[in-house]
Parts: sequence; C-alpha cells; structure tokens
Amino acid sequence: MTMIEEIQIKIQQRQFEFSKHAVDQSIIRDISVAEVEQAILSPSEIIEDYPDDKYGPSCMILGFTDSGRPLHIQCSYPSRQLIKIITLYQPDAELWIGYRIRRANLGGDKP
Repeated sequence: MTMIEEIQIKIQQRQFEFSKHAVDQSIIRDISVAEVEQAILSPSEIIEDYPDDKYGPSCMILGFTDSGRPLHIQCSYPSRQLIKIITLYQPDAELWIGYRIRRANLGGDKP
C-alpha cells in the first residue's frame, strides 16, 4: 500500500486532527474540513516529501475538491495514530506549474 493510500484510509476513518496553525489557515483561507477531506480522498498525490521535517516526517498533498478547487495540504506521515494536518492553502497558479512543481526562483507558496 502506498503512503497516499494509507493517508486516505485514515482520512476516511476520520483519524485526523488539525494543528492550531491549520485551523487558523482554514479560517483565513475559507477552506472547510469537507473540502480537505474531498481533496485528499480525490485522486490526490504526494507532490513533496519532508522526511526530515523538524516537527516530524510530513508530506505535501495535491488534491481537488468536488468543485475542482485545488488544495495543497501538508500532513504528517500515516505512521502517527492520527494524521496531523499541518497547513493548507489553495496554490497560486503563477507560483506552481500544474500545481505540482514550484516555479524556479519564485519559491512557491509558503506552507
């Protein structure tokens, strides 16, 4: 089973939590819990991997809501009992190529 499949299973089973930062960002950016679930459970993919992140291994997922809204969701690895949603945002098309690859010299959105 791939890591994205393991994450999707935990999301389906509601075995996840939001960091305080993710809660704040979801309010500021008007992203609902339902949209986060939709984006991860859609045909989503891991676009960046952070195995050595200072807060613990995590990854960036690209997924789309039912309405087609692209979302980047950084979350912990599924080895945790609860997946931790670390941050989330709608990527800027001017900073990302196909929402998957950071454009050179622009750095992409700040997670």
